[in-house]
Amino acid sequence: MIRAAASPVLAVVALLLAGAAPAPAVAQTKAAPAGGRGLAVTVYNQDLGLVREERAVAMKAGRSELRYADVAARLDPTSVHFVPAGGGAFRVLEQNFQYDLVSGDRLLERSLDGTVRVVGKDGALTEGKLLSFDGGSLVLETRDGIKVVNRGETRELSVASLPGGLISKPTLAWLVESAGAGERRTRLSYLTGGLSWHAEYVAVVDAADTGLSLAGWVSVENHSGATYPEAKLKLVAGDVNLVRPKFEAMARGRVYEMQADAAPAPQFEERQFFEYHLYDLQRPTTLADRETKQISLFEPAAVREVAKKYTFDAQRLGPKVAVTLEFKNSQAAGLGLPLPAGKVRIYKEDQGGAQEFAGEDQIDHTPRDEKVRLSVGKAFDVVAERKQTDFRRLSDRVSETSFEIAVRNRKREAVTVTVVEHPGGDWEITQRSHVFEKKDAVTAEFPVTVPAGGEVKVTYTVRTQ
Repeated sequence: MIRAAASPVLAVVALLLAGAAPAPAVAQTKAAPAGGRGLAVTVYNQDLGLVREERAVAMKAGRSELRYADVAARLDPTSVHFVPAGGGAFRVLEQNFQYDLVSGDRLLERSLDGTVRVVGKDGALTEGKLLSFDGGSLVLETRDGIKVVNRGETRELSVASLPGGLISKPTLAWLVESAGAGERRTRLSYLTGGLSWHAEYVAVVDAADTGLSLAGWVSVENHSGATYPEAKLKLVAGDVNLVRPKFEAMARGRVYEMQADAAPAPQFEERQFFEYHLYDLQRPTTLADRETKQISLFEPAAVREVAKKYTFDAQRLGPKVAVTLEFKNSQAAGLGLPLPAGKVRIYKEDQGGAQEFAGEDQIDHTPRDEKVRLSVGKAFDVVAERKQTDFRRLSDRVSETSFEIAVRNRKREAVTVTVVEHPGGDWEITQRSHVFEKKDAVTAEFPVTVPAGGEVKVTYTVRTQ
């Protein structure tokens, strides 16, 4: 335990680590109940948040110092915008961001060459001048000489006084000039790191694999070093251009909170904003520091016209047959919502009615009327093998290569597998066993229907130069 005394007599000041404020400011913000600060927070996908708030201050005429505590520890001081919110203008002459927070080691660092008192676990008292310290020991100059004190055996450590400059909370301080005294409303906004959000979706596939129920959630993470009580929350979906370097990353613990309203009405109102989409929570919420808050984005939607597809792309997806679910994000299909980027977890009921996990995938920001493709996993009963069967060099620049892809179906029903090949160079398929579609300059697709328990071989010869 580390304590500080307020006078030369080494008296104990309780709760030092909770902070002792510096000298009172000339102009101070008024205490306000939760929500009285007029807080609004806009959170982006990129470890970035915009914080806006209004506060009432009692201001004196002439020059005075104005201090705002409870700001984010990771705020960018160059982004601060501070202006009057109503009548009674004033000028801002200087701005300072103070973040030298009181802690045990910072207190010892500021107390070097000062007097400290150490009480050991056995009650023994040692008093002297602090020469140095580290994580394991203190070096003191006492009346009896130099002593090394084991910090692990220390019960209490006191210093003569709290060094100046240490504060309990990150604080913005301004030197302001006002023509008259009285109450003023001020408006503050700033950017901070440590705020981010992402979407999560839960998809439950029906028995026929032709439809699914899709529910959306958002997770808002706050590691900015401040709590925002009863704030108006907005989320921006999109890739906003930022000039880096990033705000310094800070390792923080997490507290998880689940929150969802039972009301069927959507909690977020969605609208377009510049080239992005804005999601406005229709009620205030508290974003506590070191917390992940989850809020329902939309109620479960019944999506129709879902297609399950099998794809064999040995060159890009590996030697197994991939399974995907595809549907159109349209109102006609039962959805038609701008879907923020996020992870989709896919479930399906087994024959006993129990819901089982089937796979997960990550989607990008998906506008209305665009296709959603979910990679679920690899097929167990549909297998394929690819091999090169021939190669001929026709000239120094032209060659022909032959391939065979065998697709076997061990299921009780027929399946259609899309065999995907990626010829290189300037290519032309001269012989083939099945029809194909040239999707682009490096992709040919062979759709193949394989009967239950059967096998189909796709063969082709490609000429390249």
